[in-house]
Amino acid sequence: MFFDTHAHYCDKRFNEDRDELLGAMPDNGISLILNAGSSLKSSKSSLELADKFSFIYASVGVHPHDAKSMSDDTVLELEAMLSHPKAVAVGEIGLDYHYDFSPRDVQRARFREQLELARRLNLPVIIHERESLQDTLELVREYGGLVGVFHCFSGSWETAKIILDMGWYLSFTGVITFKNARRALEVLDKMPADRILLETDCPYLAPEPHRGRRNSSLYLQHIAEKVSEVRGLAVEEVAALTMENGKRFFGIL
Repeated sequence: MFFDTHAHYCDKRFNEDRDELLGAMPDNGISLILNAGSSLKSSKSSLELADKFSFIYASVGVHPHDAKSMSDDTVLELEAMLSHPKAVAVGEIGLDYHYDFSPRDVQRARFREQLELARRLNLPVIIHERESLQDTLELVREYGGLVGVFHCFSGSWETAKIILDMGWYLSFTGVITFKNARRALEVLDKMPADRILLETDCPYLAPEPHRGRRNSSLYLQHIAEKVSEVRGLAVEEVAALTMENGKRFFGIL
């Protein structure tokens, strides 16, 4: 029924019950999950999960926090992993100027390398952007022809329109259930229906009424209910719409 298009089940917070939790997903209305890589280690683990569970697909990439750990051989390692039949995107990649865990020049250089990889392999990209919008957009525009998603979107309509005009997608998390989510809700109301994706970003960003707890794909229902409210659709229609969008974006038949 639902497609969680961005999750992190390799996180240590799932170590005690990962297989049991994931095994229960189909019986709880979760039909597909995209497990997002954020380092070489988590990218490899994502592919292992995809091998283990038929409904899990994987993305492969290095998050800007870990850009400083990349070497000149890292992109070759990512490219080898992307030959896996269930590796369907490059990500989570981008720029993060809030924490600056990696120097900004290093972030930009490694982001470029991964964008180039995605273009060469004709794969979509999953973008992490925090307090780095102008640089992120500038770099993305250097690699024309790419299709991507700005994950965990909470920006303004003005920003959303720039991204949507490129033909890209926006993905929404449990943040839209928070009281201060006015900008994201405006975007949800105005944007084309065929560019909406849903995600949990679990174990982070649990929606209301579970805020503060460990998140999982089981809480995607609450995000869909908020979209339903904003768009004037039944929850089942939201599930079908975002399932279709997600499968199209990731090329899942």
